[in-house]
Amino acid sequence: MTGVAPDLIAACWTSAGNVVPFRTGPLSPLDVLTRIRAVAEAGYTGFGLTREDLVVARETVGLGTVASALRDHGITTVQLERLTDWWADGERRRAADAARKDLFEACPALGVDNIKVGADDEGAPIEYGPFCEAFDALADDAARAGVKIGFENTPFSYRIRTTEEAIALVTEVGNPNAGVVLDIWHAYRGGSDYQVIADTLPLAHLFGVELDDGDAEPVGTLLEDTFDRRRPCGEGDFDVAAFILAVRDIGWTGPWGVEDMSVTSRSLPVTDALVRARDAALASFAEADRRAGPVSGQVPS
Repeated sequence: MTGVAPDLIAACWTSAGNVVPFRTGPLSPLDVLTRIRAVAEAGYTGFGLTREDLVVARETVGLGTVASALRDHGITTVQLERLTDWWADGERRRAADAARKDLFEACPALGVDNIKVGADDEGAPIEYGPFCEAFDALADDAARAGVKIGFENTPFSYRIRTTEEAIALVTEVGNPNAGVVLDIWHAYRGGSDYQVIADTLPLAHLFGVELDDGDAEPVGTLLEDTFDRRRPCGEGDFDVAAFILAVRDIGWTGPWGVEDMSVTSRSLPVTDALVRARDAALASFAEADRRAGPVSGQVPS
């Protein structure tokens, strides 16, 4: 039993309000300062933001004001997302490079820990070898900007669908600035046994973890399911406590992301949605502690 309250990150969609990128467009209807305040007041110490909302914040209040708000509200971990097409060419690559520039330039100002990247598109396939080379180069480029690259697999991707494949990617590339962002949703939907995390993922290549819950079977397409049907931790079939224990087994002591996005969460005021997601996550940590049992030498109360 750890007995230590975890640091929680409100992943970008958890504080974004009523927005679904593929349905309503990518921008949150809430301004960034309101979101930062709500996240902090709900007890989170980390804040996630998409590139699209980052650009709006930069062009309105400015990154200096955002940085001051994060600092004033005790936010110690900042995560940006999401970059894709970093391996592509032509117009897709030009758009990806513009996104990369926006993200990298914000990192020193905001103290960003990592940028989430993925391969979840329907672009022209690329051979695995050149894909790995592009990933290695991206990680080197990020290191020069002072930020880490966290790869997040998605089961609707054409390239890296499972947690096993994501772990293989980062370990085979072996770049110290490239790691995995583990998301329980994508692990479960990709059919991965959580034990694969403890058995195959070196701690040095784990850059982030995200928690939520869901039904045993998807409803609608995987993309619709991931945005519309997530549940608070402990209220679905994912066994969040078992996932937490698997991640702890490799020595993770960093913050834990909470990624809450569903039809239900979007219907709530953002303050209520944040508290609901927080309380559910903390209950799953308590269950993980219960299963783990007392620390050696500790007398149960």
